[in-house]
Amino acid sequence: MSNVKELIGLEYEPYSFEIEKGKIKELAAAIGDDNPIYQSKEAAQEAGFDDVPIPLTFLQVVDTWGGYSFDEKMKILKLNPVKILHGEQEYEHLLDIYPGDVLTVNSKVIDVKVKKGASGGMDLIKTENRYKNQRGELAAISRNTTVHRH
Repeated sequence: MSNVKELIGLEYEPYSFEIEKGKIKELAAAIGDDNPIYQSKEAAQEAGFDDVPIPLTFLQVVDTWGGYSFDEKMKILKLNPVKILHGEQEYEHLLDIYPGDVLTVNSKVIDVKVKKGASGGMDLIKTENRYKNQRGELAAISRNTTVHRH
């Protein structure tokens, strides 16, 4: 890309993803979280939830299986995939998200920083995803930084 700063404001096509109880259980098992709220509606309700909630990092599942593939993102951003590193990830949960919820995800590039260095430097590309539920309520926001080495 000739001027990586031109990416600021780029928006991806929105996509939707339905939350499945089985995927919640799978992620909890994969990350070694044996909290019963991720296994049983009864345990979740005893803890004050309406149903089995998603684990805090579950939005990565939404992005991986519902959104664009890594290769598709690299083509859209015009980046060399062999020069990519995952820099940072943050999640902001605004509402509880449960099985059966359908999240519509809007994603855009919100910032780009260009760093110069002895090894050639790097671009830090910050993307924000906004997750609205089937009622149109903003349920969560995630932000991630992709590092593109020069």
